[in-house]
Amino acid sequence: MKRQKRDPIQRAYHRGYLSGLDGRSHDICPHNAGPCRDEWLKGWNEGWQDQRAGLTGVAGLQNMVTH
Repeated sequence: MKRQKRDPIQRAYHRGYLSGLDGRSHDICPHNAGPCRDEWLKGWNEGWQDQRAGLTGVAGLQNMVTH
């Protein structure tokens, strides 16, 4: 049985969140345009805010699950 691929928009958000949580720049977004870029930047912004609030490590990941 083949594995079903995850939704690319959800995946872009998740990866953006992790990049923001790590404190990386938003300029490293791998998407040029479209809804994946928007979701990646939205995830990056929320991850960056959580990183600035001190929610790193497990606390940040638990916060990501609630979004």
